[in-house]
Amino acid sequence: MKLWQKDVASLKEVETFTVGKDREMDLLLAPFDVLGSIAHVTMLATIGLVTNQERDTLVQTLQTIHAQTLLPDFAIAEGIEDIHSQIEWMLTSQLGDMGKKIHAARSRNDQVLLDIKLFLRAEIEQLANHILDFFQLLQAQSETYKAVLLPGYTHLQLAMPSSFGLWFGAYAESLVDDIVTLQAAYKVVNKNPLGSAAGYGSSFPINRTFTTTLLGFDHLNYNVVYAQMGRGKAERITAQALANVADTLARMSMDMCLYLNQNFNFVSFPAELTTGSSIMPHKKNPDVFELIRSHCNRLKALPNEIMMMTTNLPSGYHRDLQLLKEHLFPAFATLNDCIKMATLMLSNIQVQSDIVADPKYQYLFSVEEVNKLVLQGIPFRDAYKQVGKSIESNAFSYSTELEHTHEGSIGNLCNKEINAMMEESFAMFGFQKVRSALHKLVNN
Repeated sequence: MKLWQKDVASLKEVETFTVGKDREMDLLLAPFDVLGSIAHVTMLATIGLVTNQERDTLVQTLQTIHAQTLLPDFAIAEGIEDIHSQIEWMLTSQLGDMGKKIHAARSRNDQVLLDIKLFLRAEIEQLANHILDFFQLLQAQSETYKAVLLPGYTHLQLAMPSSFGLWFGAYAESLVDDIVTLQAAYKVVNKNPLGSAAGYGSSFPINRTFTTTLLGFDHLNYNVVYAQMGRGKAERITAQALANVADTLARMSMDMCLYLNQNFNFVSFPAELTTGSSIMPHKKNPDVFELIRSHCNRLKALPNEIMMMTTNLPSGYHRDLQLLKEHLFPAFATLNDCIKMATLMLSNIQVQSDIVADPKYQYLFSVEEVNKLVLQGIPFRDAYKQVGKSIESNAFSYSTELEHTHEGSIGNLCNKEINAMMEESFAMFGFQKVRSALHKLVNN
């Protein structure tokens, strides 16, 4: 059933093809569609398109429907095209003609655009909280293992001494930058498109600032044409922020796959967190990290997918945009699952404490010996040659005792400063403002 349908029905094949997976994706939008309708109806009463009594009845009924959309068995009824039609059908079933008034001064175009923005806003909040939890684990592990040295590599060749404190702390700080880009995506998403209608506004004297406040948005998408043009752009920017987080996790997972390898043997995990082989009884495979790596590498392609799907679209709405939901919406669940599993694994990591005592790692300390000579007054180039000759003649001697004191080094991890950056970036989201506004919509 299409509430907007005229007298001629679409060919069944056309309808099936054009709807696609939209009903499935729309279930994720259901509670947000109701929130948008509550705000819209409340605004309509201020301009006389519904009476205050009708507003109260519509809002109360919508609040009940909102609670229903949160139940696991909520579904779009057979024969109903999408979630917008489902909500309106539920209203009209209970309230008759009064329910039909809900669509005045809006289009399905701004309705779905609003739903997507509300959905993305909620998903970004959930993801940001998961990132914060993982960040705090990495910082805690950085402090726990800050004295345990680890070989550092460039070109996958032995380079200089590192530490597990540095390794954990590096990925923690990477997440700070990821939060910054996620917060930028949130700022783009957190603008109200409601009232742009089909993309050209409305002749009704609607109050778009009022609905912006009701829904907890920071700003409006003011220009009604751009409000519709922003669909696809907001998704792409969000996808890029997700891809940044995914890149951090993928790189970390590759490190773990290497470090668990017997030729490295830097870390181990409880047997129940690794997998075995059907014929090799000694195997402890890092399947979790391999799958995190693959999932995250696939997520890194998401911004380009969205970019290509929206390439060469002129202004205005186009059905191409419908498909973006199928690509972007599941990405949040995938990334959250990857963070959850990475948290499980790194919470139970077992670190080898005497790695660099093995003589095969002796040349990690060549730069340390060069620097000691420089501190004695020998020019760097001469010190470099002197140590190089000792290596070539097998006369190299070294100490594993390190004195690194500058900011961000082995002896001065600056975890407190990194945590302060994360707190500052996280606070900029302003999640409480949104939660407070939406709570009022469904509880007043």
